Amino acid sequence: MRDVIRTNGLVIAADNSGAIGQKEQDAVEAPYEVVGYFSARVALMECIAAGGEPFAAVLHNFSGDTAWTPLQEGVQRAAAELGCKLEVTGSTESNFSMLQSAAGMVIIGRHVRDTDRVEGSRVQYGIVGKPLVGSEVLEYPKDVASLSVFHKVVKMEGVRAVLPVGSKGISYELRQLSGKEGCCELDMEKSAGPSTCFLVAFEEKAAQRIERAAGQLYRLNIFE
Repeated sequence: MRDVIRTNGLVIAADNSGAIGQKEQDAVEAPYEVVGYFSARVALMECIAAGGEPFAAVLHNFSGDTAWTPLQEGVQRAAAELGCKLEVTGSTESNFSMLQSAAGMVIIGRHVRDTDRVEGSRVQYGIVGKPLVGSEVLEYPKDVASLSVFHKVVKMEGVRAVLPVGSKGISYELRQLSGKEGCCELDMEKSAGPSTCFLVAFEEKAAQRIERAAGQLYRLNIFE
């Protein structure tokens, strides 16, 4: 269902980014600390959503030696916002210089809880945050679902499942989680880039708590 592997009591999630950074030919200009933050954000959210408790990160750096420290600082900032303590290892490609920035991230967590309990007619669906991609992520920070809100929602009573929205959009993630189609006021097909929004399956009793935590919950109308 997700870009994760569950095996031998572990949950392993991955993400990558390309052409985002501080090289002349990058498509989006951003500090490497920000690149590290958002790369880790996606994989951390995927790991936690799949029932994992992250404890280690593997960082693949193709942006040069000087990028390593800020990339790692971004990873640790994302982890801190989720209350995670991460051991970070990885490697830098230092033999050859690339024309554009690139980074890869693997998050490893312990499988600590079951997820995806979305059966039943009383389950409702909503979106926290808005789908943003590219430079929009930096231009509209208030529309990016915060990691602290994600952390709160995951643990709420009455929340059946959460699912970060990726590049394939809300509709795709809704089908993956529920097998259903739906709509809301947001663009259902737009890429959410580094998971700037996430899907929530919840019981009605949890709706107000989610709205209080997030500030706004975009409810989905499900096509039966």
